[in-house]
Amino acid sequence: MTAAEAVWVEAPARLHLGLLDLRGDLGRRFGGIGIAVREPSLLLEARPAPELIVSGKEAERVASYARRFLEHHGLSGGARLHLHRAIPAHCGLGSGTQIALAVARALAILYGRPTAAAELATAVGRARRSAIGTWAFERGGFILEGGRRDDDDRPAPLLVRHAMPEDWRCVLAIPDIGPGLSGDAEEAAFRSLPPPSEALVGRIARLVLMLLLPSLVDGDLEGFGRAVTEIQRCVGESFAAVQGATFMHPLVEELIAEMLAGGAAGAGQSSWGPTVYGFVRGDAAARDLAGRIERRLAGRGLVLSVAFDNTGARAWRGGEQPSSAPGVSSDPPPSSLQ
Repeated sequence: MTAAEAVWVEAPARLHLGLLDLRGDLGRRFGGIGIAVREPSLLLEARPAPELIVSGKEAERVASYARRFLEHHGLSGGARLHLHRAIPAHCGLGSGTQIALAVARALAILYGRPTAAAELATAVGRARRSAIGTWAFERGGFILEGGRRDDDDRPAPLLVRHAMPEDWRCVLAIPDIGPGLSGDAEEAAFRSLPPPSEALVGRIARLVLMLLLPSLVDGDLEGFGRAVTEIQRCVGESFAAVQGATFMHPLVEELIAEMLAGGAAGAGQSSWGPTVYGFVRGDAAARDLAGRIERRLAGRGLVLSVAFDNTGARAWRGGEQPSSAPGVSSDPPPSSLQ
C-alpha cells in the first residue's frame, strides 16, 4: 500500500428547511427544501485493505454503511476507513446521510463503482424519505426536491438547484437540549402524524413558488428570509402533534425569535432540531448576530457563523490530510474526483 492510494472525501452539512406535502394525495409525499453549509463538515480517509477496518469518529455508523455498500455490490474485499471529522449527530444537520454517502463514494472510487449520489444513496439505504441530503452532497447550494412515490425506491427527483449568493451568511445555534428525533422514533412520529389540511399544504407550496424561489433568483435576502420564516411556521403546525408545539423545544422558539430580533432576515429549526439557523448578509452582520446568540445561550450550546456551500462533497486522492482547520472546508488538490 502506498500513500497515493488514499481517497479523501469531504462533505458539508445541510439545513432542512421543511417538508412540502405530508398529505400525499397527489401521488407523492414529502418533498423538501434545504441548503448546504460549509460548516460543520466531515472528512473521511479511505485506503485499500483486504478486510473492513474502521477507526476514528462515528466508527459504528461508518462500519454499518460500509458493510451495506459492499453487500449491495457483492464485494468480498474491505477497506481501511478513518473518519477524521464528523458533523454533530442527531442535530438536524444531516450527519447520517453525509456519513453514508461519504463512505459510499470513497468505496465506489476504490472499487470502480458508480459515484453519483443517487446511486450511492440507494446502495446504502438512504433518501427513503427526504433526498435533500443526497442532492446537497452531490451539488451543494439551495435544493428543492419533488417527493417520493410509494412505488419507487429511488431518491426523490431534484427539481431546483441554485447557488446561494456569495455574500449571504448563516448563523447556526445548536443548544444543549438533547437530540432531535431519528431512527425508530422518527419513523414512529411520521406514522402518527395526522395529515395536514389541503389549505396548509397549499400555503407552503405558494410560499415556495411565489416568494422563496423568486427571491433567491433575485438575490433578495429579505424576501427569501420572510418566506423561510413563514414556511417554518406552517411546517411546525404540521408537526405540532409530535413536537408538542410549533418547534421542538421552548428554547428553540426563543432562539428563533432572538435571531429575528437580532437582524436575521429569516430563521427556523433545521429538520427535527435542535439546530436553529438565521440568515444575514455579510460577515459583519453574521459576527454580530452570532455574538448576540452566544450571549443568549450563555455557554449552553454551540454557535457558528458560516458560509453556504455551493459545491457539494469533494473527493480526491492523496497521502496527507488537508491543512484546513477542523470544521472548515478546504479546496481539494487539482486531482479531485467528482
